[in-house]
Amino acid sequence: MIEPKTFYRKLDFLLNRIGHEKTGKDFLFTIVWELENTFGSDLNIVKGRIYEEEENDYVLISPEENFKNTKITKMIPKESEPVIALMKSRSYIFDNPFFTIDPSINSNRKEYSIPAAFTVKGTEDHWIVLFELKSGWIREEIEFCFNAVRNAINSRIYSEAVKNEIEQAVLIQQSLLPTSAPVIPGYQICGYSQPAELVGGDLYDYFKFDETSFGICIGDASGHGIPAALLVRDVVTGLRMGLEKEMKTVFTLKKLNRVIHKSVYSSLFVSLFYADLEINGNLFYVNAGHPIPFLISGKEVITLESTGLVFGALPEVSIHQTYVFIKPGSVLVLYSDGIIERQNRQKEEFGFDRLIDIVVKNQKKSAKEILDEIFNSAKIFGNSSKWEDDATVIIIKREDTSKPLEIT
Repeated sequence: MIEPKTFYRKLDFLLNRIGHEKTGKDFLFTIVWELENTFGSDLNIVKGRIYEEEENDYVLISPEENFKNTKITKMIPKESEPVIALMKSRSYIFDNPFFTIDPSINSNRKEYSIPAAFTVKGTEDHWIVLFELKSGWIREEIEFCFNAVRNAINSRIYSEAVKNEIEQAVLIQQSLLPTSAPVIPGYQICGYSQPAELVGGDLYDYFKFDETSFGICIGDASGHGIPAALLVRDVVTGLRMGLEKEMKTVFTLKKLNRVIHKSVYSSLFVSLFYADLEINGNLFYVNAGHPIPFLISGKEVITLESTGLVFGALPEVSIHQTYVFIKPGSVLVLYSDGIIERQNRQKEEFGFDRLIDIVVKNQKKSAKEILDEIFNSAKIFGNSSKWEDDATVIIIKREDTSKPLEIT
């Protein structure tokens, strides 16, 4: 079994590749090759190939030289029961030898091998992507990976087809982000999100309950573009509907996870950090697999470690709430991985330590100035190039009211 953190990292890389790869004649060939290259040894998948719908059959369109020495089915009838089952479920593992989409697999072969397939649907065209599974495959890993890739490919094809409607999507997402931070006595709060594309997969929001407490969240949906933006919409809407002052945070977040998992975008996942902050400095938080926030007070650095898994990957998640105190003068920094993973020309990442150094050096400045320092430094570090990933930062600074005001 592949280690979950490695699996999610590789899958996120592949989804990003799908989101950025040029669409056209070779788009599907490139992604199928990339899927096998990325997960072949981990998931035990080999011999990826593509069948295109033509009248009564699905016809093999993968380069035939890839299978010169292999007996392989070149046409699959559209009305065959295995194809009907595949179209209904959209991904299918044919582990029953008497119910198979490709009879040539395991025919006259010495090694164990079974077919597994998923569908891809364009505005007019329809394809079947088929792999062979070797010994050691695990159903949950295959299904999760195939469904994630299928959704990403379908969404990318669809998004290309509706480019003329992208402006509307931008306006919808902009409406989900807060226009201003809540005014809380004794605190400076500032946030900003920079999407890598016209619409992004990062989210942040504020929840003001009364004059003594408020909530903050930041999250990062896997992938980019419209699919990630739709998942962000679901998460933000769910939080706004479910969060109240007297709520049970963990219960609400677990319920949100179940909703995300059951949605049509259940093959995507989202990291999420949510916290309730009381005006006296008590911070109660849940970190569901999000990049680790940190609290700066002088030279002291406190990290707010993960308390659970990312949302959406599993129907039930184990998460818990924990606590930290924000002292007067301290600076809390929430961010997405688009900041720390931004690269320069040498492929060096901006990094967690560099982010901490910037905040430590600038902690006496206002929350807005600290936020600007972070984005300016990351922009310069990346040679002012296009952002490759969505980048979001929230700064919460507790003012030190014990110090006398300077008169200038």
